[in-house]
Amino acid sequence: MAEPELKEYDGKALGESDGNNSKPAFVAVDGFVYDVSASKLWKGGLHMKRHHAGRDLSGDIAAAPHGKEVLEKVRRVGTLKKEATGERPMPDRLAGLLERFPFLRRHPHPMVVHFPIVFMVSATFFEILSMITGEKSFEVTAFYCLAGGILFTPFAMLTGWFTWWLNYMAKPMRRVTIKIRLSWLLLVISAAAFAWRFSVTDIMEAAGAGRVVYIAMLLSLAPITSLIGYHGGELTYPTGKGRRP
Repeated sequence: MAEPELKEYDGKALGESDGNNSKPAFVAVDGFVYDVSASKLWKGGLHMKRHHAGRDLSGDIAAAPHGKEVLEKVRRVGTLKKEATGERPMPDRLAGLLERFPFLRRHPHPMVVHFPIVFMVSATFFEILSMITGEKSFEVTAFYCLAGGILFTPFAMLTGWFTWWLNYMAKPMRRVTIKIRLSWLLLVISAAAFAWRFSVTDIMEAAGAGRVVYIAMLLSLAPITSLIGYHGGELTYPTGKGRRP
């Protein structure tokens, strides 16, 4: 039996088929559009709490634990129209590298981002221990952790930008914007605190407003880092059903 003629979808039409409010759930892969509405794994247009219907998931499926054979179980309903978006095409060499090593598509940012999280939160933690116990070594450890956080934060920011460009072509996204602003804030505060503590080694022993401000700077690192992590988690595993980033 011949396959029925396929309908051509543009980005807007695909986006409207997101599985919300009783709408059909369509996804695009390699130029074809598939109807996943009947799949229990796409309930509400959301798959594994991270993949939304109404999008081109060609890049996502390349890094998935399964192959494209899963698409044989759903109905192909059309093709995705190639639109002139003004976006820069991916260089052939980079595209080939990502095809050969799907690891680079998904894992660099989640892997690197753990280092600044640990170091920045540890800086706050050891600073609190120092104030509670009066132990100088805890304050020194907080200073070392601060240095580690500053070292790895730029790498986390760069890999985050790469992932944003790779998966979303750097399209404006509220949570990404929040993460970028908070990351710059974190880097500025931590770098300023490090430079201050490096030049004034006895800042924690001196009385006055300077000591209070320095402590406040270190105590702010954990909350800022937590907010960045929260918004990153909402992008990857949204808690709200069907919520768009």
